[in-house]
Amino acid sequence: MDERIRLRLDVSYDGTDFSGWAAQPTRRTVAGVLVETLDLVLGAGTATGLTVAGRTDAGVHATGQVCHVDLPVDVWRQHEGRLLRRLARLLPTDVRVRAMTEVPADFDARFSATFRRYEYRVTDAPFGAEPLRRHEVLAWPKPLELAALNAAATGLVGEHDFAAYCRRKEHATTLREVTRLDWRRDPDGILVATVQADAFCQAMVRSLVGAMLVAGDGRRPVEWPGTLLTQRERSSEVTVAPARGLTLVAVGYPADPAEYAHRATLTRRLRVPIEG
Repeated sequence: MDERIRLRLDVSYDGTDFSGWAAQPTRRTVAGVLVETLDLVLGAGTATGLTVAGRTDAGVHATGQVCHVDLPVDVWRQHEGRLLRRLARLLPTDVRVRAMTEVPADFDARFSATFRRYEYRVTDAPFGAEPLRRHEVLAWPKPLELAALNAAATGLVGEHDFAAYCRRKEHATTLREVTRLDWRRDPDGILVATVQADAFCQAMVRSLVGAMLVAGDGRRPVEWPGTLLTQRERSSEVTVAPARGLTLVAVGYPADPAEYAHRATLTRRLRVPIEG
């Protein structure tokens, strides 16, 4: 069997016209487009094992997505000096591979990750979103108070069972640790939520944002999003914010490559509910 090498790919994409990351036979997806282009450049099936840090939903964007693939060493040595530019010529303009880096064989883009960080952008301007930013900014129909948004965020930070905010999957836990959740208003008036956690379950970030927005515009008390953490089923009161405002901006990994395998082992362990 040919000796193989693992490559980390840093990827950006405009999710507007993608049906999410994961490959689907009849839909245009980021993974599908990447595999098709790698096959075109290197030969069908040459790049194997495409694994991503976070499977973004349809319409969600990324500036800091990470994935890995395995290639035969001789193929990589043949193409490494020009592969990035060849991909740039052949990939559609709404997805870019920004870097390709050799990593140890025990690097796992998904399980070695220590955190994922997302940003969600909202405008409460009375005229709505600027036309050139309409695919990345949600227009909110009511004025939003930054202090109220941050007060609502406070009750959601920490390790909790986020069942009220997740689409539950069989045999999957909804226990997550949110290490950062805050809002800022940029000079252009856009409100930006930064959400960071060890991992997220499906639709969790957009559900958190949806709950905070109705607290930010005064329709709910700022304590309300935090009170939902007592629920053990998805809350019908939470409206999932639209995908277009959400961008995956960073994925973190151990600073020491020797820790990749250990981190992957820890991540694979099933989280258990917190007592009390």
